Amino acid sequence: MKLDLRPLLAGERLLTFDYELPLDIDPEDTSSFLYGVSFPSPMKVSGEITNTAGYMRMTLSMSVDYQAECARCLDTVTGCFTLDLEKTVAPKKLLENLDEDKLDDYAIIEDGFLDMDEPLREQIEMEFPVRFLCKDDCKGLCSKCGQNLNRGDCGCQKKEIDPRLAPLAKILEQMKQENNNK
Repeated sequence: MKLDLRPLLAGERLLTFDYELPLDIDPEDTSSFLYGVSFPSPMKVSGEITNTAGYMRMTLSMSVDYQAECARCLDTVTGCFTLDLEKTVAPKKLLENLDEDKLDDYAIIEDGFLDMDEPLREQIEMEFPVRFLCKDDCKGLCSKCGQNLNRGDCGCQKKEIDPRLAPLAKILEQMKQENNNK
C-alpha cells in the first residue's frame, strides 16, 4: 500500500491508516529467513503519522498469524506475531547525504507517497523468530526410532554411552561396587 502523504506535507497534522497486507512468502523457499513458516491470513497493519511543525513521526502496530514446525519434535506450532514500530518520516531528498546504515531509522517519502509494503515485509523477516518450540519443555524426538517423546516413552534403550566417556563410566561402576561392598 502506498500512503498519500501530500496532505501532511501541505500542513495537515494527522494521518491514520489501517489495512491488511498479504504475505505471499513461500514456506518452501530455503533462501528465505521465513523458511518453513506459513501465514494463513494477511498481516494486519494500523498506525498513524503525526506532523508536528514539519517533523513527521510514524507509529504502527502489525500482527500476523503463523504456522511453523517445532524445532525439537516437528509438531505444528501456531501463534500470532506482533511488532510495534516507530520511525521518522522524511522526503528522500532530505536523506541523500545520510549514511546507508542510518536509513533504516526512516520511512522515506518519494513523490509525496510512502510505500509501506516492502519495508514491512523486510521488517518482519528481520524481527521474526528463527525457531519455535511447541512448549518450553519439549522433549523432542527419539534419536533412534524418531518417536515424539512428548507423547510417551518409545521403549528404545537410552543407556548408550558415548565412547569418549566409556573410561569414566568404568570408573563410576567401580566406585559403585566399592560402595556396595562396604
